[in-house]
Amino acid sequence: MADIPGYLITCLNSGKLALLAILVSGGIVLQILACVLYNNWWPMLTALMYVILLVPLILFAGSDTSVYYTESQSSWEDATKFFTGASAVGSVAIPVILKHAGVITWGAFAMEISSLFVFVMAILCLIGMNSDDGGYRMI
Repeated sequence: MADIPGYLITCLNSGKLALLAILVSGGIVLQILACVLYNNWWPMLTALMYVILLVPLILFAGSDTSVYYTESQSSWEDATKFFTGASAVGSVAIPVILKHAGVITWGAFAMEISSLFVFVMAILCLIGMNSDDGGYRMI
């Protein structure tokens, strides 16, 4: 990595940020289309879970990405992992419950699950970019 010019590294970092922006924008568009196309705003409950998903990570984990993959000695980190996991399960469970109850159609359900997949890919790319080696290992 030492022989790569600085302007090329800056260009690659800008490209990675653009990829993240496209992923997040695509997830938001899928989320809104699941509601608008089928004239039913119940799938927007999943957006609430997406917001709740990030709160424990922001409050308790900070910018240390090693918290995601290692065993913790702190009860705060354990609480962060628990609440994040509960929110992630809720993000999957809400569309499944709405479909099972007949509130949403198969098309809205597919768009909701696709939106979830796109957001998960964006989060994994963000974690990979924030790693210590510059983020070239993942993207």
